[in-house]
Amino acid sequence: MTSIAFESANQPEVIALIAELDAYQDTLYPPEARYALDLASLTQPNVVFAVARDTVGRAVGCGAVVLTPEFGELKRMFISPAARGQGLAQRLLSELEAEAAARGCRLVTLESGPYQLEALALYARCGYVRRGPYGGYADDPLSVFMEKRIDVKAPAADPA
Repeated sequence: MTSIAFESANQPEVIALIAELDAYQDTLYPPEARYALDLASLTQPNVVFAVARDTVGRAVGCGAVVLTPEFGELKRMFISPAARGQGLAQRLLSELEAEAAARGCRLVTLESGPYQLEALALYARCGYVRRGPYGGYADDPLSVFMEKRIDVKAPAADPA
């Protein structure tokens, strides 16, 4: 069984995973249509970063939520091709949403590309709906914008 934990993005295995994501996206989109966060951005205090690891501890997936006062933005969501088809992306997304909600986030947004059909299908299955551009994004045919309202989790009542 794979595990998911909140970790730093600044680890050699995770950096390699992000490089794999970048190489994949390089085959789909021109550089000006990619809005990836760099390593320094992923290690900021307002970023929740999760890593999925296989049974021997190898990093096989990652994702982040950048928390702002208005929304959380999903970034750098990626599952290595060898680890796909096991529901890992949905588990990772769920963990990221739960942590964002625990930190007071009520809306998660994302920007993806139209050629990433599996990712768009995953987001739709998980309750994301298409929307227009947000934040500093421009309307672009190579961008698909989505959002999902999430419930802020109330602290558990003290049974005492």
